[in-house]
Amino acid sequence: MLKQQRKHGIVIKHESRAYFRSLGGHIAMMRKARGMTQAELARAIGVSQQAVFAYELGERRVSVLILSKIAKVFTVSVEDMVGLSRPARVPKGRLSPRAMRHAERLQALTKTQQRFIIRILDVLEASNSR
Repeated sequence: MLKQQRKHGIVIKHESRAYFRSLGGHIAMMRKARGMTQAELARAIGVSQQAVFAYELGERRVSVLILSKIAKVFTVSVEDMVGLSRPARVPKGRLSPRAMRHAERLQALTKTQQRFIIRILDVLEASNSR
């Protein structure tokens, strides 16, 4: 029976590790999509840059408190962060020519300017969803 418990414990540990790797990848993707650095996210949630690095690799467990802080920074629900909600449907098709021009203009800006514009968009998007 002890062997079964150990074996079962290893399975849970393996599943847990896989979950935190997946969650870390999701955090990294959301951070990069908003043009944030690990250091900026770390300051926003009150941890070190090394902690964010470890979260993103799945080497450190993300507590519920930290997860809620990250969700608040990204203006999403905790359910969205952990993948419990259904993903928003993305319309198929290409960007309009006007949207492409805006994207090209955004790419021409410095990284700092891009982050500023993305933060403005995040605030507007959050105010529209309330």
